[in-house]
Amino acid sequence: MVNFGSTRFLIQHIQTHPVPGLKQTVLIRTDYVDTHETLTWDDVLLLGNSVPQQALHQAQRSVQCHDTVYLQFTSGTAGLPKAAMLSHFGIINNGRMCGARLDLNPDDIVCCPPPLFHAFGLVSGLICSLACGATIVLPSRDFDASAVVDALKRYGCTVLHGVPTMFVAILQQLQHRKVKVKTVRAGMVGGMKVAPSLLDEIQATFSPMDLRIIYGMTETSAGSFMTAATDPAREKLETVGKALPHVQAKVVDSQNHILPKGIRGELCISGYLLQKGYYKNEEKTAEALVRDENGVIWIHTGDEASIDEKGYCRITGRIKDIIIRGELAWLESLGGENIYPTEIEERLMEHPDIEQAAIVGLKDDKYGEVVAAFLQSLPQHNRPSLNDVKDWIWQVLGRHKAPVHVFWVGPGDPIGQYPVTGSGKIRKDVLREIGNNMIAGQENN
Repeated sequence: MVNFGSTRFLIQHIQTHPVPGLKQTVLIRTDYVDTHETLTWDDVLLLGNSVPQQALHQAQRSVQCHDTVYLQFTSGTAGLPKAAMLSHFGIINNGRMCGARLDLNPDDIVCCPPPLFHAFGLVSGLICSLACGATIVLPSRDFDASAVVDALKRYGCTVLHGVPTMFVAILQQLQHRKVKVKTVRAGMVGGMKVAPSLLDEIQATFSPMDLRIIYGMTETSAGSFMTAATDPAREKLETVGKALPHVQAKVVDSQNHILPKGIRGELCISGYLLQKGYYKNEEKTAEALVRDENGVIWIHTGDEASIDEKGYCRITGRIKDIIIRGELAWLESLGGENIYPTEIEERLMEHPDIEQAAIVGLKDDKYGEVVAAFLQSLPQHNRPSLNDVKDWIWQVLGRHKAPVHVFWVGPGDPIGQYPVTGSGKIRKDVLREIGNNMIAGQENN
């Protein structure tokens, strides 16, 4: 257990509330004298001296490349987190493939703010760097934009990784401190859809910088698609690139039929990178991993996407986040109208006063669901009115995609900051609940 605070209460709780399955507690550090039922990390290292070399070699021979190496928990935005069982073979090779696509080399110094308990930080960050012989810098225990800027300056980092929310905070910190960083040549951004306007801003700030978009999920040992240096400018902005080597992908409809190139459907992934399953959860494993008529196992990502003739993949959003709008009288029979949050978010983030946007569907008695926008304004900028926001959307996307509700996120607002997962993804399920509750409260008043 990596413990950063006092261990006293933790140890006392274990002593008074024993856990039957807990065999041993190992503390990296301790500030509590009565630790007779625990081990420190130094104790564990000393125990190694009592193990004969023969036993060590036997243990090494028993480990196979396809064995589970660690349990990586999913983000849990769609329910309770599940423990994905990932193999040595999957994560090491995925790190190698990501590094090759990034053109990572032993001269690079990688700044990796994403946490190591997330596949992005562990595989695309740490293992990728180790596999390519690069130096890695972990700027802080928890994400801290100021610490990232300090690390970039102190170590002359050449590569910077992060999810969009992290990059937004880093850009704010650079602007606030009036600091310029010119050593960063490349990086990876992933974890959620990246607005082209944000991508442009990042690359302009760190110019010259070639930022690569990576797409993946916990269950695929991190990355499955990634842009490359040789990709055309449009594809670098609008797609997540092509599949990494030895990765297969297809797009299917609701009946699991493969769709033609360029048609939207659910993205499915297959290959060496697939998880072995969810730990002690056969039901969810069977739902996620589906064997086709040829015996090939695929994972259904839950993301809507299209793949063009050249192999470039465009992610249009989470299927569960698609807003279905239509009058309830005919909604069920006609299926309503699908509204895709991603395109609205990208348009809003092109507004000169808006820094970040999250779109969700909220309950509506007439239309079933309507568009709601949770917006964060740029520092020292005036916030546009609801009508201004609607006009901004109408100009490009049409009236039916304009937000009916706008909620501002920031200090002093009812929503002080975006709810995020430990890896920095915006929790749209939480925003949806907050929005529905706020509207219900207004109606009751």
